[in-house]
Amino acid sequence: MTALTRHAGAVVLFGGAAVVPLVIRDAFFLDSLVLILLWGALSAAWNVAGGYAGQVSIGHASFFGIGAYAGALMVTRFGKSPWLGMLLGVVISIGAGLIIGFLSNRLKGPYFALSTIALSQVLLIAVSRWRGFTAGGEGIPVPFRPGFATLGLGHVAWVYMALAVAILYYGVEVYLEHSRIGYQLAGVREDEDAAEALGIATRALKVIAVTVSAALTSVCGTLWAQYVGFVDPAYVFSVDLSVRFALNTIIGGIGTALGPYLGSILITVLETYLRATFAGMKTGFTGIYLVIYGAALILVVRWAPEGLTGIAARLRARAAAGARGARAHA
Repeated sequence: MTALTRHAGAVVLFGGAAVVPLVIRDAFFLDSLVLILLWGALSAAWNVAGGYAGQVSIGHASFFGIGAYAGALMVTRFGKSPWLGMLLGVVISIGAGLIIGFLSNRLKGPYFALSTIALSQVLLIAVSRWRGFTAGGEGIPVPFRPGFATLGLGHVAWVYMALAVAILYYGVEVYLEHSRIGYQLAGVREDEDAAEALGIATRALKVIAVTVSAALTSVCGTLWAQYVGFVDPAYVFSVDLSVRFALNTIIGGIGTALGPYLGSILITVLETYLRATFAGMKTGFTGIYLVIYGAALILVVRWAPEGLTGIAARLRARAAAGARGARAHA
């Protein structure tokens, strides 16, 4: 199987995203495309720890919020470039990731997940109370200053910015699927005791996975804050946001390179459609789109636990088997 065949889905997805701005200039459509790519990249960042290393985090919004606030505060408080804020956010997130990674050596399963939730809520309280610097619960409006250096970009430029990040993160996932460290992480995920018995440095690998995942998440947090133009602590540190990263990956295919992006497409499109369809209904039905959205997620997880990439793999296997059978009877 050639490299192009193995990555045909990614070529179609990313190639299509690159062509769209050339033929479509509708702001709403381009905005949806930017969000799909950013959510996909964020889910891919979560996948590094949650999918490949088996360190399921429900508090990854911690690193997202750190990146968002680092970029926003660097612009609004110090008048510096958001790129500098992105770098600062990555450094802080690496430190936080090392702490969580160290905890992962002692906590497993739901206990590790709970520790990540605790971190996000501690950060939420700290940021909400530090009114003199972070403006507290009021949030921070990020001013629009045109230019690449200030990330004041139009919709078309943002599509290509988000696309570049998505392709980079996809490359990280592909590397983990075919590299020595990726196989070692898979061993840690499947049976940590057996992996350690084989001489794999399980503790160091888990710390590395969580730290890399934190840094990648922080970068997207900064980009999201500059794109949206507002940082709200209740949102950027929310458990709901962390769950979204995980659900995108689980529905698309956990532990796969393309899965987070497929999940992002499905969830973002479905959420946008349901919100637009039911948001204007009378008060008793204002939240109905959330019910339908949740039910759809449950059905996908129940009937396709391997995710969309697993379904695609099964269909390809059946098609190949049918083709071989047809040649045998010919």
